[in-house]
Amino acid sequence: MPILLTHATLATMVGGYGLIAGAAVVLDGETIAFAGPLTDLPLAYKSLAPQDLAGRLVTPALIDCHTHIVFAGDRAAEFEMRLNGASYEEVARAGGGILSTVRATRAASETDLLALALSRADQIIASGAAVIEVKSGYGLTIADELKMLRVARQIARHRKVRIKVTHLAAHAIPPEYKGQSKAYIDEVAIPSLRQAAAEGLIDAVDAFCEGIAFSPAEVDRLFTAARALGLPVKLHAEQLSDLKGAVLAARHGALSVDHLEYLAQDGIDAMAAAGSVAVILPGAFYTLRERQVPPIAALRSAGVPMAVATDANPGSSPMTSLTLAMNMACTLFRMTPLEALQGVTVNAARALGMDDCGVVQAGKRADLCIWDASHPAELSYRIGATPLHARIFGGRFDA
Repeated sequence: MPILLTHATLATMVGGYGLIAGAAVVLDGETIAFAGPLTDLPLAYKSLAPQDLAGRLVTPALIDCHTHIVFAGDRAAEFEMRLNGASYEEVARAGGGILSTVRATRAASETDLLALALSRADQIIASGAAVIEVKSGYGLTIADELKMLRVARQIARHRKVRIKVTHLAAHAIPPEYKGQSKAYIDEVAIPSLRQAAAEGLIDAVDAFCEGIAFSPAEVDRLFTAARALGLPVKLHAEQLSDLKGAVLAARHGALSVDHLEYLAQDGIDAMAAAGSVAVILPGAFYTLRERQVPPIAALRSAGVPMAVATDANPGSSPMTSLTLAMNMACTLFRMTPLEALQGVTVNAARALGMDDCGVVQAGKRADLCIWDASHPAELSYRIGATPLHARIFGGRFDA
């Protein structure tokens, strides 16, 4: 039987907040059958027993479009190193950073990695998420990257969440390839990409374009291979410097370009022309105590859609709350509460190439959040507090 929700304050996220007071929503199986003023409820649904939401806020379920939740180990000691003055690059060049997580992840079994990933996924789901993107990138061998990708795919079998899996073998250069980044791309990144694609393990391809990782030319070869396989691309770019990664990503029609603290106007213009989403990651900025903020006003002026994500990872953003990421985006980067909520709904969906979610609209998937709030700005205003009353996944309330 369809489910009728009434007396909601509905933020459809169509054309802004799309606020409707005194709204009704009809869920028919996994699909939204109606969303609008209660006074406009079609006759066919008026006989349904209503569930009165007493004015509570209803939004699309949230989407975390950039995470790294499959890994083993932790890096609390490196957090302390940075507080004692070491930079992110100094930690990485000393063999810490990503490479310390690589060692722990290589040593872990799929069973152990899955248990760890599920715990992190639970925390993101608890903040209202119905979609989580999960990247590889801590294996850095063909076998270990495939191990991570298999674990990422398994998350949705154990939890009420949809998972988008991203190949990120071009995340760091492992010790055995020190000084041989080109060889690593040719011998590990591209072969693991092709094998993962053949096994149906991935939905997109990512890379880290930075001085401590891979050059634009190396990323270009990887992206050319990805596009030959029919896979969309996205890129970690301009986090620590401006290597024109955004321009490169836009040339490949990237779904998104992520981080972007050092993004220049040529990158903004290229992203606007390509329709690429800017994924803003305040957790890494906060944890690394960075000072260079992303050019939010310039992105806004150019009409580049902005998403917001946790960047959940063990080193630079050990955060699993989307509402905290929203607050940080507003407080640290001066995004508006509307932009922050668009960033974890409609624009996050776009960053993942998804068109069936991110808004509350007839015909879309019935993934919703019901909040103990009366206005959407409250979700960004509260510092990490999640006034989540209920989450609906595929037309069903969470138990």
